[in-house]
Amino acid sequence: MKELIEFIAKALVDNPDEVSVSEVEGEITSVIELKVAKSDLGKVIGKQGRTARAMRTILSAASTKHNKRAVLEILE
Repeated sequence: MKELIEFIAKALVDNPDEVSVSEVEGEITSVIELKVAKSDLGKVIGKQGRTARAMRTILSAASTKHNKRAVLEILE
């Protein structure tokens, strides 16, 4: 899951070197934290949060295959 979000985020931003993704795994739920440069925050969130919502949808679909639940948090 972590690699999927990292791949999508690096494709969206201007500074792919500043993208960092960390994963906190629990028994049922994984929390994936995405951190990007301040100037790229708007690109990752998108207009009215559409890009972030799309990333969460893809993550949800991918995590269902592993019988887990994944939550994406975008950190400032």
